[in-house]
Amino acid sequence: MDVFTVCNGHAELCDKSYGNVTFVGAHDSYAVGTTNIAANQDHNVTQQLTDGIRMLQVQAHNASTGIRLCHSCLLLDAGLLSTYLTDVNTWAVANPTEVISILIVNSDGVDAATFGAAFVASGLDTISYTPPRSTTALADWPTLGSMIDSGKRIVTFMDHDADITTIPYIIDEFSNVFEDEFNTLSNAFPCIANRTTGDPTTQLMLTNHFLDVAGSGSIVYPDKENIVQTNSETGVGSLGLGAQTCAALHGRYPNFMLVDFYTSSEGAVFDVAASLNGVSAPTNDIAPYLAGTSSATTNTTTGSGTQTSVESLSGAVVRWEGISRGLSWGVSAVVVAALAGAGGLVL
Repeated sequence: MDVFTVCNGHAELCDKSYGNVTFVGAHDSYAVGTTNIAANQDHNVTQQLTDGIRMLQVQAHNASTGIRLCHSCLLLDAGLLSTYLTDVNTWAVANPTEVISILIVNSDGVDAATFGAAFVASGLDTISYTPPRSTTALADWPTLGSMIDSGKRIVTFMDHDADITTIPYIIDEFSNVFEDEFNTLSNAFPCIANRTTGDPTTQLMLTNHFLDVAGSGSIVYPDKENIVQTNSETGVGSLGLGAQTCAALHGRYPNFMLVDFYTSSEGAVFDVAASLNGVSAPTNDIAPYLAGTSSATTNTTTGSGTQTSVESLSGAVVRWEGISRGLSWGVSAVVVAALAGAGGLVL
């Protein structure tokens, strides 16, 4: 077994428990675009990891071709989960001293074995961490150093239908992690526990620090007008203040901070995490912010994923049945009618 002296970029983190470290996460990390209204990031997962993102959140839907990554699937389809995980595995293998977390939103209630097949196809199963039991108390998580030394350093949570007896490295989220409110339209970010099946005082903490705006027809999409401040270190609505709000309420900092368009603040999100972890701020250059402030959409196709313009969907119907972010729901939405005022769409 190799013994490493640097963990997630810092020697000081090697002896810290996974449950005592703050990681920056990319909300809808697969949803990449610069003008598509359904995009939440502006660089692909490889660049996200290179820049310092250490939690990758994805929305997964079942399709005849396999598990695909999309939320509003006619607006932006990012392709197969297995392809995405292959990219993650390639980066992780090339960077053996990094612990990475993945959060899967199992929107269609797909069984754990099907997700496991995607992990096997990507090779990511071989470096995935398997906990000793289905629920791990906050104080019982291993250190980053021990995870890295063992080679088992990909920690995967799934919001429902995880089955540790079938796929032991896909961990049930809400018995191990609590989340605060998501898709908020207010920059207050109170960090109040909103989704959990356990005791928040003994669970990992995830804060959804991304601000949305309501457009016409009740469509909700990322608030790019305020994205720089939302991802800043200080000030009203900032990530830094949000983390302090969590600490004041829960007596500790969040473990995961999910953000949209992390590049918008020129690295401030990573400076916040470094401060919370008690380590020096990173010095690497990150990718430039490309998404601007416009929420317009365009017709584009990139790789195996598709981004479709709103205009081309006139009269189209999106219908799916599923469970999203731990809450059961069934949706039948006429997309353009929603955009025009006759329904609702959350991106």
